[in-house]
Amino acid sequence: MPQVEAITIDFQSETYKDAYSRINAIVIEGEQEAYDNYIKLGAMLPEQQENLAGLAKMEMSHKRGFQSCGRNLTVTPDMEFAQEFFSSLHQNFKDAATEGKVVTCLLIQSLIIECFAIAAYNIYIPVADDFARKITERVVKDEYMHLNFGEEWLKANFEASKTELETANRQNLPIIWRMLNQVADDAHILGMEKEALVEDFMIAYGEALSNIGFSTRDIMRMSAYGLIAA
Repeated sequence: MPQVEAITIDFQSETYKDAYSRINAIVIEGEQEAYDNYIKLGAMLPEQQENLAGLAKMEMSHKRGFQSCGRNLTVTPDMEFAQEFFSSLHQNFKDAATEGKVVTCLLIQSLIIECFAIAAYNIYIPVADDFARKITERVVKDEYMHLNFGEEWLKANFEASKTELETANRQNLPIIWRMLNQVADDAHILGMEKEALVEDFMIAYGEALSNIGFSTRDIMRMSAYGLIAA
């Protein structure tokens, strides 16, 4: 059997560190956004406030872990870039929360952002430095729990939520493709290919929609909104 050549990455090169400054900032900001979003959801769903506070606490722990990954490589994360990167999803979540749209908020945070994170972390783990790999492996296990919270709530309220979910999907899924395109070059330098990120995201997101109650036909139609915008 032929030997598969291992990918060799120089974690100390200036090219790698430059790309890492943006990718590391994105995961740090993503965990901060998740913390803020779960706190807000707790206020919107008082019966779930304790559970959501627990999820938020985990996200803050993840943020500190990823900050330590940057320090380990002596990289300063470009937080200004990351805040701009998340600005569209951030604004859409904020607007939905102001309007009391719990379903839209759950789709943005518990489905889209969590599936995005799960895909990115799973693709990153095999090409990460040893320090970051250990932290990311722990984090991704938690993210599946967070995804599960959104799935279970939306499944229990599926019929009442379906129309709003479809509208929220149409508004927010295209943003994910713009975000992926924006970091494709930096991700490539870290050993993460855009095609693999897209594939893993679509699998995770499709499975989540199926678990909630959408048919295969529904999922294909909903997924097309992202592909059209890609």
